[in-house]
Amino acid sequence: MSQPTAQQEVSANLAEEKKSLDVLDQLMQPEVQNSLTVLVDNLPKLAEMVTAMTAAYDFAKGIATDKVLINDFAQGIGEFVKPVQEKAKGIAQAAIEAGERSQADTSSTVGLFAMLKMLKDPEVQKTLRFAQAFLNVLAEKKNS
Repeated sequence: MSQPTAQQEVSANLAEEKKSLDVLDQLMQPEVQNSLTVLVDNLPKLAEMVTAMTAAYDFAKGIATDKVLINDFAQGIGEFVKPVQEKAKGIAQAAIEAGERSQADTSSTVGLFAMLKMLKDPEVQKTLRFAQAFLNVLAEKKNS
């Protein structure tokens, strides 16, 4: 490796001296002095804030890197979502099957007596009660 020449050393020393003069010039400005005074006055508060932020950062980092906690959280979410997902799949399958059946059965018509007969079906009654309660709740929320 080559050694720096005397001229390069002098240039480096001059650059460092100029930087230190720039800093001293800046420190002589009244705005900078006022800002430094404010910072010094508020150092206890700043130290307290930095300590709190450091503790929060350490806590968040610990949680984010804890593989056991992440796995437990993922399993907990999975256990919560799985029943909802299965129910949604069941409803979607039933809707698809009902759609296919209704398209396949184009010969029969639903008349007044067929509708009266359907009203006796417990599932239809359950659905109608739900629809009525749902509409009542919507009306109450609209009026309040």
